[in-house]
Amino acid sequence: MNDENYKGYKGVALSVLKSFGVNVWNEVRVTTTETKFVGIILPRSEGSNDEHIVLKLRTGYNVGIRVDKIQSIELLGKVEKPTSIPKKEISPDPKKPDVKLISTGGTIASRLNYRTGAVVPAFEPEELYAFVPELSEYCNLSTEKLYSVLSEDIGPEQWFGIANAIANDIENGYHGIVIAHGTDTMHYTSSILSFMIQNPPIPIVMVGSQRSSDRPASDAPLNLIYSVKTAAESDIAEVTVCMIGPISDAYGVLHRGTRVRKMHSSHRSTFRTIGDIPLAIVDKEKIVPLRKDYNTRRKDKSFDFIVAFEEKVALIYYYPNMKPDIIEALIDNGYKGIVLAGTGLGHVNKQIYPALKKAHDKGIFILMTVQTLWGYVQMYVYETGRDIMSLGVVPGENMLPEVAYMKLCWTLGQTTDPEQVKEIMLTPIAGEITEREPTNAYLVLQGGIPEVEEFISKIKI
Repeated sequence: MNDENYKGYKGVALSVLKSFGVNVWNEVRVTTTETKFVGIILPRSEGSNDEHIVLKLRTGYNVGIRVDKIQSIELLGKVEKPTSIPKKEISPDPKKPDVKLISTGGTIASRLNYRTGAVVPAFEPEELYAFVPELSEYCNLSTEKLYSVLSEDIGPEQWFGIANAIANDIENGYHGIVIAHGTDTMHYTSSILSFMIQNPPIPIVMVGSQRSSDRPASDAPLNLIYSVKTAAESDIAEVTVCMIGPISDAYGVLHRGTRVRKMHSSHRSTFRTIGDIPLAIVDKEKIVPLRKDYNTRRKDKSFDFIVAFEEKVALIYYYPNMKPDIIEALIDNGYKGIVLAGTGLGHVNKQIYPALKKAHDKGIFILMTVQTLWGYVQMYVYETGRDIMSLGVVPGENMLPEVAYMKLCWTLGQTTDPEQVKEIMLTPIAGEITEREPTNAYLVLQGGIPEVEEFISKIKI
């Protein structure tokens, strides 16, 4: 057996595999001092330690097993190393609407990389279609692999590219557009697209997944089904995010692109509409709007297309004892805008007042948001808020910090005139500022409280 048979294994782990005569892609039964596991030996990451072997269990989950606890490894069989994913051609149906699926990468377009053992972008769009054949029930699905990057690597280049691709697809007469995107920064992209493409005539639906397709209970298939159905059939012609709902897989939730945020690192139901209620719920049979104040689908191809972006903008979450050198560094490095996520109603400490004043005097536009996420900036209530405004800091209403950041980047890409910037920033464009937050827009289920526990006990999850 050559080294390829032990891909990524070294040291003690490699010795253990050799001692029992097994290697990667063998199905084995591992007996440890505590329990037994049955699964396939996977390659290890090239930078991994030599204290574990990794199995893909029959449930689909991966598990690392400490080699010092292994008593025996029994060979059950050999499996063929996966090399490719099947593809499926799309047969058009003239009776169905045409929907474009644009792939940018992320977990929804990912599988296991058998060199590193990590999940990486690897699906072609046609592979996504083969992965979820139900998509053909709703539309004629055309696909385009625009990018293949994880969402943390997406920036202005990709935002410009996505916006231009959407503009071309609208011009080409598509009935709706779906954008497959990594979830980590999807709310940033949905925000900037909401400002770049205003009043679109068709739905523009962003979708992702928290669990890759090689894992059990992956949310990728349902998220794709709900988003494609929305693009094909919904009357809601806005930039939105569509992901499975908070209670069960029975429906997806359609969030406005400027009021949505990722709120959990790993939970499948990670996205929430903040400070408002979602636009609609979606299941395999129907789309149920939850509100009426949305941009509706039209038959024309017109929309406002404003592609602009200034990279020298910072988003800073204030923290106690924050020092002025952070602001000073932004001044020295030529930044043109700062979004502050302040405490409470929009406050920061007095230590940084002089730096804020200096930044304002240097022509840097400073906008205040609140790190509470829910609620409005109210800087007239306390004297500290009034003092901060006197330094040139502009209250940002109830814009979410990330949304305010994206809007300020977009605005400063068009103008640096302070009054024009202020006017654009404080004028609602795509629901990023609301007149009020509805009473049911702030609901957080706190476990342990009797009423909540009783409610949860009645729900079948």
